Amino acid sequence: MRECIVTTLILLSLPHGSAQVVPAGWQAVKDSRNDAKNACQIAVPPDWSLLGDNSGAAFFHDVSTAIAAVTSQPGQAFRPLTESLQKLLHISRETLFENTAGRIFYRDRTSAHPEDPSSYSVSVPGKSGTCSAHVTFLPSVPEDVVRKIALSLGPVPETREGTF
Repeated sequence: MRECIVTTLILLSLPHGSAQVVPAGWQAVKDSRNDAKNACQIAVPPDWSLLGDNSGAAFFHDVSTAIAAVTSQPGQAFRPLTESLQKLLHISRETLFENTAGRIFYRDRTSAHPEDPSSYSVSVPGKSGTCSAHVTFLPSVPEDVVRKIALSLGPVPETREGTF
């Protein structure tokens, strides 16, 4: 548990990538910045529920089945993980799916039993910093859906006020 917390804290301190489109029928979950200028978002299927107003998180059935959270780190430059940081975080080549200038995506926990969760961590460059997300889920949740949630991370798209 402690390793997951340390991994998540380090990952959440990293910057993130380009704006993603929310799939049709899915809902956007925006980071919980209190200044009403949400910088980052993920998308979750329509059968997921928001954890609360402006929480930056959503869950499936209950928080012990699956939960996804998104955060922003304003001013933090995004960089791929160095080999030394990968070793420190115990990220193997088999669990590191992408480590590029556009995205860091890896599995930081693998379920050993049906009651044990797995989790993905992802970071991308944001508008003025980094966007990060963490998705934890039980094996009963389809992994392709969880991957789609993780890969939906990106900056909140600019709204065009006054256009027709």
